[in-house]
Amino acid sequence: MSTPSSYFEDMYRESADPWHLAERWYERRKYDLTVASLPRRRYRRALEPACSVGELTLRLAERCDEVLACDRVASAVSTATSRTAHLPQVTVRQLTLPQEWPTGSFDLVVLSEVLYYFDPDTLDEVLRRATAALEPGGTLVTAHWNHPVPEHLCTGDELAGVVASVPGLSLLADHREDDFVLQTFGRRSPDGAPPLSPAAAEGLA
Repeated sequence: MSTPSSYFEDMYRESADPWHLAERWYERRKYDLTVASLPRRRYRRALEPACSVGELTLRLAERCDEVLACDRVASAVSTATSRTAHLPQVTVRQLTLPQEWPTGSFDLVVLSEVLYYFDPDTLDEVLRRATAALEPGGTLVTAHWNHPVPEHLCTGDELAGVVASVPGLSLLADHREDDFVLQTFGRRSPDGAPPLSPAAAEGLA
């Protein structure tokens, strides 16, 4: 069974930022690495599920024409909305995924610190929907804490193998540290061709 919504609601009831995402150097550095891993300079439309207080959202907004950020907890959505109010390209919505998956396509999907909360069937649906919503040549970024946590159903290393096996995705970058796993994938074209690397896109390779 996936981690129940009451767990997240209790966390945010005790603190507006229960994981201290806006304060810790560890989090800021990880978010900077996440954005640095994006192979394109600019994206048209990004989806960020489980946006929490919007710390990563702020960074994605610098690289995207539009960002749809969402979270299942109302107080997190309120905080993220307030923190990004000065950014007209950002929309924050309260959504529970995968049941309330947003419409439309995206050329960037960021699944940061969320996949380990899903049971295998739900995880499969989330990855299937994310891949289906991703335009050919688009980018999927995943990041996972890699230490055991009672509420986490698997570790980052375990999730890395699951995501890498999703049909239609090509692994572009794999960054691993003791604390977390960060991977970047590209959506293959309908004929199966992988997306160009940043160097190849500029004619360097």
